[in-house]
Amino acid sequence: MIDIGTLVNFHGVRGEVKVLSSSDFAFERFSKGQTVTIKNETYTITNYRKHKNFHLLTFEGISNINEVEHLKGETVYQAFDAVDMELPEGQYHFNDIIGCEVVNLNTNEVLGTISAILPTGSKDVFVIGDYKYMIPNAEDIVKSIDVENKTIEIEPIEGLLDL
Repeated sequence: MIDIGTLVNFHGVRGEVKVLSSSDFAFERFSKGQTVTIKNETYTITNYRKHKNFHLLTFEGISNINEVEHLKGETVYQAFDAVDMELPEGQYHFNDIIGCEVVNLNTNEVLGTISAILPTGSKDVFVIGDYKYMIPNAEDIVKSIDVENKTIEIEPIEGLLDL
């Protein structure tokens, strides 16, 4: 199972939930008929729509906010292979990047391990450790990504690694 979002709130009183996605394929993962797991309970999605920055989901058999209120703040999981998503060469799933070690090519120093990815709209930002460093996935900085060996090599620009 992989983390695909967090159930952050509700929309109305009929059991529709607001999810903040952490998936790079939210439309596919939240589409009608897909199943998700929240607090060890499995739910089948019967309706999906996007509203502002949130993904609004309705679950089969849920018609009242009281039936899902206990899920607020919980992580939404899904089987990694629930949706078959082929990527073009040079693109990666978040799951492939998280856990990679980042190496500074200028010093050969291992800066740490990527713990999260922040999608910003233009360039994703790789978070190293507990926000020790934040590295934009830009061509002039990220020189190579090797998901098989879990290594990313960077050439930081001036000031990028200043604490």
